[in-house]
Amino acid sequence: MSQKFIVDPEFWEIFPDVQIAFLTAHGVDNHSYGQLKKSRLMEANEKAEDWVPYSPISKNPIIAAWREAFRKFKTKKGARCAVEALLKRASKGNGVGAINPVVDLYNTVSLTYAFPLAAEDMDKIVGDVHLGVAKGGEPFYPIGEADEEPEEALPGEVIYRDDQGVISRCWAWRDSARVESTEDTQNILFYMENIQPERKEDHEKAVQMLKDSFKEYLNVDLEDHLVTRDHPEVTF
Repeated sequence: MSQKFIVDPEFWEIFPDVQIAFLTAHGVDNHSYGQLKKSRLMEANEKAEDWVPYSPISKNPIIAAWREAFRKFKTKKGARCAVEALLKRASKGNGVGAINPVVDLYNTVSLTYAFPLAAEDMDKIVGDVHLGVAKGGEPFYPIGEADEEPEEALPGEVIYRDDQGVISRCWAWRDSARVESTEDTQNILFYMENIQPERKEDHEKAVQMLKDSFKEYLNVDLEDHLVTRDHPEVTF
């Protein structure tokens, strides 16, 4: 049965100019590095420093743009876009280390082009995926805390969700343990958001880098779609 990724009208009312790359991968073997060179991840950590030359980190344009976006909706205290954490680590010389092929490949892209990039286990998604605004109370199990009591989304919070609950809280902050991509995941969906229209070319290059990397190192072809206000849903 086909499923859809749908960006709800309430999201576009807040962020009409956002572009979201939505990609899918099938038949992934995430156990073997093959030809993957860990040096690429090291190089990406070094490249990431170029995106945050100023201190404090909030003075850098990419970080400032995401912080401004997060001020437009209800967030959990201290929530920041995931890419801020990656860039902050790199700027302090504490770059992201190797985890597994899929994570290493998408972290390399995220660090190189400074876009948040999430990967979810497609087979664990229940129903359609929505990016929209929470009514409040939707359950969320953070990665690393799957056995704990669930958190609840706040009314007005921007979330990714499926029919069972929240997939990602505070838009691009923290993903759910329930749909986390692991070494055993074979079918994956990705989303990568661009909130700055002037960075359209960088966004396109980041998408292409992800596709090229999966083909080169994992022999997997990614299918990609660009989701915009004029084209708010795709079938996967």
